[in-house]
Amino acid sequence: MNAQSAVRVAVVGATGYAGAELVRLLARHPRASLTAVTSERDAGRVLGQVHRTLSFVGLTLEAADVDAVAKAADIAFVALPHGTSTGFVSGLLERGLRVVDLGADFRFSDRALYEQWYGPHAAPELLGEAVYGLTEHARAAVSGARLVANPGCYPTGALMALAPLADAVRGVVIVDSKSGTSGAGRKAATGQLFAEVTENIRPYAVWEHRHQPEIEFHVGAAGARDVHVLFAPHLLPVARGLLTACYFEAEAGLDVSRRFSEAYGGEPFVRLLGEDGVPEPRNVRGTNLTEIGWRRDARTGRVVVMTAIDNLGKGAAGQAVQNFNCMTGIEETCGLDDLVAALP
Repeated sequence: MNAQSAVRVAVVGATGYAGAELVRLLARHPRASLTAVTSERDAGRVLGQVHRTLSFVGLTLEAADVDAVAKAADIAFVALPHGTSTGFVSGLLERGLRVVDLGADFRFSDRALYEQWYGPHAAPELLGEAVYGLTEHARAAVSGARLVANPGCYPTGALMALAPLADAVRGVVIVDSKSGTSGAGRKAATGQLFAEVTENIRPYAVWEHRHQPEIEFHVGAAGARDVHVLFAPHLLPVARGLLTACYFEAEAGLDVSRRFSEAYGGEPFVRLLGEDGVPEPRNVRGTNLTEIGWRRDARTGRVVVMTAIDNLGKGAAGQAVQNFNCMTGIEETCGLDDLVAALP
């Protein structure tokens, strides 16, 4: 690719919260040319009629069509509900496009595990090829990938905490996470009504949330042995933001501060708050940043690691753009750098 050429990109599913955030980032990205946006429900409408904050984009939403997207773009971002993106992704790959998939369809290389939680997979031959795009821990694989599976927001918050320590984690990891309501998607649901959410914090899907096996599987892939994850998600009365606390036992010699310094000391999108540092979602809102704080509690012997991300930023669209940059050889902070520079 020419050092200064723009890459043609499409967003499939551009009117959901993650899709709209992708459009916002890509439309201002100096090395991306946004050529197509799709929506089944709103096809034929100008994007700015659906999201007025995106009126500056000036594109009309089209019905999702594999051939049309393949002609318009070189890389496609697919932001569709799980189960619905598989066929579309397969068609795009067959036509020579590279894909960043923001859904869950390709996040497991283990077909049996995927089907246990999501049902039959329509393209199991792609599961072994897809690269799990937790960028800080997968750069080499992402850079050469045809298909990147963007991690879920809850797994991103947990794995940014656990991956650098995985081989030293023992037993059961308790992952306690609290997310803004945009993490549940842009759909009508009683549990997301203002009167239900405001002045309240509610646990949900505690025993059956599909992000639990994703966290556990990728903690194992990062080096953990015989580790089990107990995941408790909660809904916060805010639009966006995600706070995660991980509690676990670890081997006696683990130097948590050194591990995080080695893993993230030079990372542009990680803010290490140090021992006893307290991450807060409001400090990363609208960015691709991860704040991390930790403590090894002398009284109980447990390690506590906390992270804060924006569930639509590092938890979705921001990380997708970070992966796009890595895939195309563009500076990794491109299109995202001012979101770091603007912060203290």
